[in-house]
Amino acid sequence: MDPLFLAAPRVSTFLGTYALTNASGFFFERDNHLFLVTSRHVVVDQATEHRPDRIEIELHTDAADLTKSTRFSLPLYADGESLWRQGKDSGGDIDVAVIEMDRERLPAGAIVRAFSPEHMPRTFGEVPVDAPLLVVGFPLGFHDTVHHLPVVRTTGIASPYGIRFQGKGFFLTDARTHRGTSGAAVVMRDTSPGEHTSELPWKLLGVHSSRMDMGNRDLVRDESLGLNCAWYASILVTLTQDQPPPFPDGSSTL
Repeated sequence: MDPLFLAAPRVSTFLGTYALTNASGFFFERDNHLFLVTSRHVVVDQATEHRPDRIEIELHTDAADLTKSTRFSLPLYADGESLWRQGKDSGGDIDVAVIEMDRERLPAGAIVRAFSPEHMPRTFGEVPVDAPLLVVGFPLGFHDTVHHLPVVRTTGIASPYGIRFQGKGFFLTDARTHRGTSGAAVVMRDTSPGEHTSELPWKLLGVHSSRMDMGNRDLVRDESLGLNCAWYASILVTLTQDQPPPFPDGSSTL
């Protein structure tokens, strides 16, 4: 099986024992530090009063038997301070959050496949406009409930890769997505696998966030644009540095 499926755990949000929402995420490692990446609005969204205090992810524990998995809880706060890191730039807030994971707390035998900075394109020219992409996640929470694996949706690039769409730190993709896909990795097959040492033969391009639509669209006569925002994965380099610049609430900024 392609290790890509083991790099993208299902994310569930909770307030105490009360289940709130489903989302997507993926693992990212840097300098021996392991992080879970998802959308910032998964961990807090003031507009919808979504304020979970922890999340759970599913981890596989047996490479030979994918039916064996366990749920692993990650707190979102400690002593009243947020434990995730988020960012903003000249275009405003960036809808990406990272949470560092303590490897020593992981369940015995936990199988984790993680992206790293080496998986990011070195130049924008590596991503042609006709490149086939995948979004790896859990639309509406849907997944293989026996083997606890995500599904992939095929997509393409809908705005020039490397250009900030409307001045924001994202590009557009053209894919059928649903609620629950927030935080999913947007990837492209690495056709030169000899250039990296990871088991993941993929290039990490972005973090799926939300749909892009027209505010004045006629809901009766006009279909949805079917476009989505994917924040550039380069934000992860800033958010995973040893001492990210702090926000007043303890999260980080770019």
